[in-house]
Amino acid sequence: MTTPIVARLARSAAIAAAALALAACSVLKPGGGSGSPASTSPGGATATEGSRDVPTVRLITAQTPAIRTYRKTGARHIYKAYASRIYKGKIPPLVYAVVVVETEIDANGKITNVTFSRVPSHAPEVPPMIADLIRATSPLPSPGKLGGHTYVDTWLWDKSGNFQLDSLTLGQRSR
Repeated sequence: MTTPIVARLARSAAIAAAALALAACSVLKPGGGSGSPASTSPGGATATEGSRDVPTVRLITAQTPAIRTYRKTGARHIYKAYASRIYKGKIPPLVYAVVVVETEIDANGKITNVTFSRVPSHAPEVPPMIADLIRATSPLPSPGKLGGHTYVDTWLWDKSGNFQLDSLTLGQRSR
């Protein structure tokens, strides 16, 4: 006789779990969720009205055409600063490290944060070197009307320590 009750409780628990999962999806969206409105903290993280200093989600600026264009501006600035370190010509088919870097700048072009979306496990020394190179070029050119944002670029790192940025790469050799 207890079997229908247990089945009903299990079904109710499954429905509640699904409802919570759907609610969590809308809470994580910018401006989503019910309850207090979300705001973006200076670090790009979303915090609820009651806990502004506790980041819950780090938001990356959508990579719009304007931001992709600025990415090339930032890459040219880095290339100018490190002209002797730029890998000349097409990059080899197997590079030592591929690192996806998120560079956060303010409205004046000052670099406020450097984080990584992809780091090579076999070359843990490369991401900190890239972060140092990027920070040393601060400030980048002013983004103008674009304002502060985070742009994403991929660094192709050769064993020699030379590199190319994906936004300005000359391509890759087949051999």
